[in-house]
Parts: sequence; structure tokens; C-alpha cells
Amino acid sequence: SEDEWLEESGVPMRVMGLDYGSKTVGVALSDPLLLTAQGLEIIRREREDKLRQTLARIDAIRMEYGVDRIVLGYPKNMNNTEGVRCEKTRAFKEMLQKRTGLPVVLWDERLTTVEADRVMMEGRIRRENRKEYVDKLAAVFILQSYLDKESRNWKE
Repeated sequence: SEDEWLEESGVPMRVMGLDYGSKTVGVALSDPLLLTAQGLEIIRREREDKLRQTLARIDAIRMEYGVDRIVLGYPKNMNNTEGVRCEKTRAFKEMLQKRTGLPVVLWDERLTTVEADRVMMEGRIRRENRKEYVDKLAAVFILQSYLDKESRNWKE
């Protein structure tokens, strides 16, 4: 029913998608109907291990937009093995859950950066400017693939 995706206040909830990198986090948000993902911003940090401000910014976005769950890109290798980035992503997932109190879903992101690069090439975004957009666009692809899969589950 409609009530399932509304919190007590009657405000539709959103899902946040994150592309976690060594110095950036791309952020995307769903629309209130959970149909589409839009890029919001890229959170940057000086050092990989300096996450306090990154977590604070994600928590602020959660409160501002009424997010009720987070989808975090999970960087498996193409051969389905897990490397160091997966370890760091799992640790970041724990920090996110602790900071926000929200469930965090790990989502296979293997082709999202490739897809983001392809879209930017087709959109004629100059190579030197692509780095500006790739993390945010990757977050959009992570979240959109999650929303598409979930919407198929909701219809069944």
C-alpha cells in the first residue's frame, strides 16, 4: 500500500546512492516515488582515512532529503573476487550505519564507472572534465540499477 513508502509524517522517503572512492564520494538521490536517480554532489576529502566530515555531510543530506536507506556501490573485481577496495567499502558501510542509523545495502558496481565514462563520451564531455562528473554519475547508475531491480520486486 501507499503507506509502506511513507514515514509517519506522510513525507515520501528517498533512497541515497553512494559511489565510495579513495578521495571522493559520489552522491545520488531517488525521487520520492523511487523511480529515478539524480546526481546530487561529490563529497571530496584530502586523505582517504579522513572520513568524519564525509560522514557528517552524508548524514546532513539524509536529514535534509528524508532518506530511509542507503545503497553503497560494492567494487567487486570483474571475475567476481573481492579485493582491498571491498574491504574498505565494508568498513565504510559499518561507519555509515553507525552514523546514520539507516540500513546500508551493498550493490554490485562493476560496470557503473565504465557506463558513466561511456555516457560522458557520448555526451561529448571533454576528457579533462570527466573526472569532475564520473563519481556522481557512477552513484546515479548504482542507485538507478537498485531502483529498477526493487521496482520489479515490488510489482511481483
